[in-house]
Amino acid sequence: MSAIANAPAHDHHEDHGHHHKETFITKYIFSQDHKMIAKQYLITGLIMGIIGIAMSVLFRMQLAWPEESFAIFEALLGKWAPDGVMTPSIYLALVTIHGTIMVFFVLTAGLSGTFSNLLIPLQIGARDMASGFLNMVSYWLFFISCVVMVSSLFVEAGPASSGWTIYPPLSALPQAIGGSGLGMTLWLSSLAIFIASSLLGSLNYIVTVLNLRTKGMSMTRLPLTIWAFFVTAIIGVVSFPVLLSAALLLIMDRSFGTSFFLSDIYIQGEVLSHQGGSPVLFEHLFWFLGHPEVYIVILPAMGLVSEIMATNSRKPIFGYRAMIASILAIAFLSTIVWGHHMFVSGMNPFLGSVFTFTTLLIAIPSAVKAFNWITTLWKGNLQMNPAMLFSIGFVSTFITGGLTGIILGDSTLDINVHDTYFVIAHFHLVMGISALYGLLAGVYHWFPKMFGRMMNKNLGYVHFWVTAVGAYGVFFPMHFIGLAGLPRRYYTNTAFPYFDDLADVNVIITLFAIMTAAVQVVFLYNFFGSIFFGKKATQNPWNATTLEWTTPVEHIHGNWPGAIPSVYRWPYDYSKTNEDGGYVIKGQDFVPQTVPLQENEEELNH
Repeated sequence: MSAIANAPAHDHHEDHGHHHKETFITKYIFSQDHKMIAKQYLITGLIMGIIGIAMSVLFRMQLAWPEESFAIFEALLGKWAPDGVMTPSIYLALVTIHGTIMVFFVLTAGLSGTFSNLLIPLQIGARDMASGFLNMVSYWLFFISCVVMVSSLFVEAGPASSGWTIYPPLSALPQAIGGSGLGMTLWLSSLAIFIASSLLGSLNYIVTVLNLRTKGMSMTRLPLTIWAFFVTAIIGVVSFPVLLSAALLLIMDRSFGTSFFLSDIYIQGEVLSHQGGSPVLFEHLFWFLGHPEVYIVILPAMGLVSEIMATNSRKPIFGYRAMIASILAIAFLSTIVWGHHMFVSGMNPFLGSVFTFTTLLIAIPSAVKAFNWITTLWKGNLQMNPAMLFSIGFVSTFITGGLTGIILGDSTLDINVHDTYFVIAHFHLVMGISALYGLLAGVYHWFPKMFGRMMNKNLGYVHFWVTAVGAYGVFFPMHFIGLAGLPRRYYTNTAFPYFDDLADVNVIITLFAIMTAAVQVVFLYNFFGSIFFGKKATQNPWNATTLEWTTPVEHIHGNWPGAIPSVYRWPYDYSKTNEDGGYVIKGQDFVPQTVPLQENEEELNH
C-alpha cells in the first residue's frame, strides 16, 4: 500500500494501466473500489427502505380503518387478506419485517455501509480500503442477507411474526404460529449472514482508519465523520457477535432439540420436553446488541451532521474535542444500559436502579453534542441547502425523541408506558427519523462526490418540508395515545371500548404516514434523475475544507491522480482570519486541510 502511495505519479499510472480496461462485471458488480461499493450499499439500502416504508403504510391503514376492505391488501397480500381484510397474522409479520428491514438493512447498512465506504479513504487520504476484497465480500454478504430476508415474505406459512426482537418462546417453537416455521428460520439465517457482513466491514474500517492516514493526518485532524465511523465500527465488533450467539442458540432450540430459552411449555394440552431454559436469557443477549445497535445507527448520522453543519454555517464546528469525547463516552455507555429494555421482565429492582443510572448518564454526552450543534449554527453564515435543512431537522428530532428517553430510562416511569405507543414514538423519533435525516443529509451533501452531478435543490426543499411535517405528524400524536395506554402490536383495538376515543388519532397518524411515504417518491425521482441528468458538479461545490473535495470529479482508481496530498491543519478552518482581519486565503472563507500554515498563523484545534 505504502509503495503505491509513495510512487511517483507517472509510475502510478503505469502500475494501474489495466484498470482502464475494466469489464462491466469488475467495475459495477464485483467491484473492489470503495466508491462503487458505497453506491451499491446506498442503492440496495434505498430499495430495502422502499419495501420497509410500504409495509408501514399497509399496517397503518389497517390500524386507522380496521375491518375495512382494501383492494390493495388483496393485491399485495393475497391469501393473507381475504376479500381485502388483513388477517392478524400478516399484520404481525408486516410489523416484524418492517422493523427488521429498517433497523438492520436500511439504517445500519445504509449509513455505515454507504458513508464509511465512501468517506473513510477519501477523508483520511488513502487510495482505498485496507482490503478491497473483504470490502466486496462484505457488500455481497449484505446483499445475500437482503435477498434471504425478502424471500421469507413468500413462504407459504408466512414470514417471521414475533416482532423484530423475536422473543422466544414464540420464535423458538416452529409449531407456535405460522410465522414461527420456515419464515423464522429464514429470518435467523438472514441475520447471521448480515452479522458476518457487518463484522467484515467493521474490521476493514477500523484497520483503514488506524493504518492508512496520509502524512500529517493525526487523529485530532480527522473530520468528525471519520471519528463517528471508526467508533461505530468498534461498537459493531464488540456487540454483533453477541446477537450472532443468540441467533445460533435460537436455531439450536428450534431445530436440534436444545433448551437454552425454553422451559415448562404446554401447547394445546401437550407438554413439551424442554426443561431448564430461560427466555429472559435471550432478552439479555438480544439487547446487549440491541442497545449498542441504536448507537451504531445514530453515530454515523451524528458524524455526517457535524460535518455538514460546519460546512454550511461557514464556521468551525464548536467543541471539536468535546465532540470526540462525547462519541467515545456514548460508545462506552451504550454497552452498559441494555437492561432498560427489560424493566418489566421481573428484574431485581436494585438492578433496575443501576440500569436507570447508566441510561440517564448517556443524556450527558448526547446533550453535549446537541448544544455544540446549536452553538455551531449560532451567528453562522447559514447556507440553507437541503443537506443543511435535514441536518437541522436531525437535531430537532434527536432532542424531541431523546427527551422521552429520560422517561423510558427510568425504571418506575417506564412500567406505565412499556409496550405502548409511547415507546414507538420515542425510538422512531430519536433513532428512526433522526438516522434517516442523517442519511438523507449525507446523500444531498455527498451526491456530487458520488455521481459527479448535483441534485435538484428545489425538489430537495419540497422533500424536506413535507417529510419534516409528516414525520412529526406521525410520531408526535403517538406519545399521547401511548400515555393513554394504547398497546403496541395490536392489529385492531375495536375489542376495547376504552380505546374508542383514540380511533380518530390513529386516522390522523395514518394520513400523515401516507403523505410522508408519498413524498419520498420526490426524493427517489430527484436521486435517480440527477444521476443521469443532474447539473454537472464542480470539484468543490460546497467550498469545504476536507480532503475528499481535492480529488477529481471523475472517479479514478486510487482517488488522487498523483501523490496523495499531505495535511497541515484540522478540517474546520472556515471564516478564519489573519491578525489584520482579512481571510487567511484572500477572497476565500475556507482553508483546505492541504494548505500549509502561514507565518504567524495559529493552528485551531479546540
